[in-house]
Amino acid sequence: MAAAVVVPVSAAASPRVPAPAPAVLAGSAGPQERYAANLANLAESARMAEEAGRSERAAKLREMARDGAAEARFLSFDGRGRGRAIEVFGDLGTADRIAVLVPGSDTTLDTYRRFRDGALSLQRRLTREHPRSAVIAWLGYDTPGTVSTTVLTADRADRAAAELGPFLAGLPALAPAGARVSLLCHSYGSVVCARTATGPGVTDVALFGSPGTGADSAAGLPTRARVWAGRGSEDWIGGVPHVRLGGVGFGTDPVDPAFGARVFAAGTAGHSDYLKPGTTSLDSLARIVLGPEVVPHV
Repeated sequence: MAAAVVVPVSAAASPRVPAPAPAVLAGSAGPQERYAANLANLAESARMAEEAGRSERAAKLREMARDGAAEARFLSFDGRGRGRAIEVFGDLGTADRIAVLVPGSDTTLDTYRRFRDGALSLQRRLTREHPRSAVIAWLGYDTPGTVSTTVLTADRADRAAAELGPFLAGLPALAPAGARVSLLCHSYGSVVCARTATGPGVTDVALFGSPGTGADSAAGLPTRARVWAGRGSEDWIGGVPHVRLGGVGFGTDPVDPAFGARVFAAGTAGHSDYLKPGTTSLDSLARIVLGPEVVPHV
């Protein structure tokens, strides 16, 4: 099994660079206060990285500070080590459709650009049909390396679920009442989502490019949300054996009818292609987030 998992080339190990502790905010702090505090923390992280001779990390952090022509909006940021960040695309204060995107292995501050590109692509696709949409890129955990033993077990996912659950529970305080929240989970991120108690606010959970969840069926996940699964025909992860032995591996394939998820069309997507513009997989994920109540513009 390990050989099948480690075929892709892993990102280089993230440098251990100095950075300040994350900003401390009151639980009642609103989005704008959070954005300002975390942007200041990001800027200080970039300055400290530059002073430490880590110019490449500093440059990537400075790039993260902008969302096009506007300042980026982070609900949380931690520049230490491999790093963590929770970024908002769209207006969270008015959105009644919210997608929380959970990444897989090798997603760090050093590889953040590809994660952000996917979130931006999804946000643009959603707003094309429904302007009151927002996407949250949730890099709220220490992702495993693709070429590592950590990617074969649920240890990192269990720790991540302990962070994601409370985040989802607190999201209603930052968004309009009754906003529809969907959890979109890529690769190892699907293992994280499969261990996260979503609560009543999450209506849909979509697993894509998944190695499995550790559960035998969708009914075994700690959620009352609709569970979806999709895999592109060019995704290498389809060749990973869906077994679980002694805590290694993740068992039943989520796109297998035996798992019981609603299978969505993912076209010819490769493992890193699901959120690329113009793809069948992006359209399918957008439809899940928007729901049947939103009628596509003709």
